[in-house]
Amino acid sequence: MSDRFEKGMATRRAVLGDEHVDRAEAAKSSFDEPFQSMITEGAWGTLWSDDSIAKRERSMLTLALLAATGNFEEIPMHIRATANTGATQQDVLQAFMHVAVYAGVPKANHAIKLAKQTYAEMGVTI
Repeated sequence: MSDRFEKGMATRRAVLGDEHVDRAEAAKSSFDEPFQSMITEGAWGTLWSDDSIAKRERSMLTLALLAATGNFEEIPMHIRATANTGATQQDVLQAFMHVAVYAGVPKANHAIKLAKQTYAEMGVTI
């Protein structure tokens, strides 16, 4: 394992939580292992491990980009991660309001719906 992989795995666990990462690792197969290694090194070991901006801001950027590009299946995971990154509900709402203006109201509306559902599942009052 490379240093970047190890750093990425530590960051991935810090952001997403051990339970999520353990489930993902248990589901990994020889087919998707190269992909999992690539995102652990690239997304988590390079991007998310960079200290140029805080994890809070990275959460907001990630959520806005996921919503703006219609990658809704990843939004609940990143809403749950806000418990570890420090992004507040107000931060998330502001990110999605930016999506509404710059990428479209329907995308923001769906992202907000997913955020509300995920917060409810987390037992967080909204």
